[in-house]
Amino acid sequence: MNEEVRLVAWVRGRVQGVGFRWFTRARALEIGGLCGFALNLDDGRVQVVAEGSRGGCQELLDWLHGSDTPGRVDGVTEIWDTPRGGYESFAIR
Repeated sequence: MNEEVRLVAWVRGRVQGVGFRWFTRARALEIGGLCGFALNLDDGRVQVVAEGSRGGCQELLDWLHGSDTPGRVDGVTEIWDTPRGGYESFAIR
């Protein structure tokens, strides 16, 4: 579970204009050890990129799927990859 990974998730639903990126950043910082960003996409989705431990990324992904998020999540598509680096913290873009 300590393997370093990269999670890229696309969250669809009512996730823009409801503080979703801010809460995603706050959750990533609570989990600790995660770097990356949350970004509004033109098609209404939010893209979340997180790098860190597999366990931390999985915890963030579980939160994205859950009912504690602001707005309404209709679905999440994710891919797992090797970390690319280049992030100093978790940002809102």
